[in-house]
Amino acid sequence: MNKKVLAWPILVWLTLFLTVPLCFVVAVSFIQRSAYGQLIYRFTIQNYLRLIEPLYIQIFIDTLLMAILTTIITFILGYPLAYTITKMNKHLQNIWLVLVMIPFWINSLIRSYAWVIILRSQGLINTLLLSWGIIDQPLALLYNSSSVLLGMVYTQLPFMVLPIYVSLEQLDRRLLEASSDLGATPWKTFWHITLPLTLPGIAAGSILVFISALGMFVVPDIVGGAKSALIGNLIQNQFLSARNWPFGSALSIVLSVFSLILILLYYRVLKVQQTKEVKP
Repeated sequence: MNKKVLAWPILVWLTLFLTVPLCFVVAVSFIQRSAYGQLIYRFTIQNYLRLIEPLYIQIFIDTLLMAILTTIITFILGYPLAYTITKMNKHLQNIWLVLVMIPFWINSLIRSYAWVIILRSQGLINTLLLSWGIIDQPLALLYNSSSVLLGMVYTQLPFMVLPIYVSLEQLDRRLLEASSDLGATPWKTFWHITLPLTLPGIAAGSILVFISALGMFVVPDIVGGAKSALIGNLIQNQFLSARNWPFGSALSIVLSVFSLILILLYYRVLKVQQTKEVKP
């Protein structure tokens, strides 16, 4: 069968459910709205000019910082976990990989509310600390930046672990043996061989976590409450509460373009890395 024929269903799917909606969002971002939220089909760039206001710039900065922190922490937690899994036998590896992927089987909304039960004033942590006499009154563990960061790290951790695990599994073990035979310590072997050769997996995991964290709104909305104002929550508010579809569309397009630039940079770095590996 012709390969082009097999590609047609995918092209039709992407056109109907990605390209067409995206074009609609782009078009809406350049039109006006009435005081009551109705769309007025008159061209304007005011929706994009609003993005340079100090309030929205600060929201972008806060979102970037939160996404960067989430990426760093998931890497610090995810790399040792992925490395440890690769050192296990195949049976234990399969068990641990299932444990890593179990969060994907549960709705993110349910998982977010589970953190509310754990962190709230009458939640699990405060109840235990009070019963043990460690604290005299409940700690404010919920509805702050720390709880948002905790929830985002928990949600995004599998996206970091799995790409790194794949890179570690594809690593040529003969290089590690050669390094050991030449007298290198385990730390030097890791630093000069293992870590550089797994950079594609680290980059892939970082891109997945960072882009997902940029647009996330469920976790900040539930565990952060009104005190959490990230770009994802702002977009959600513009579409569902403020009824300002043009401005929400402009925010969505800017976020999508920024994410696309990051993906292109990743592929560029990956291509350069592959070119270096091919050269003698």
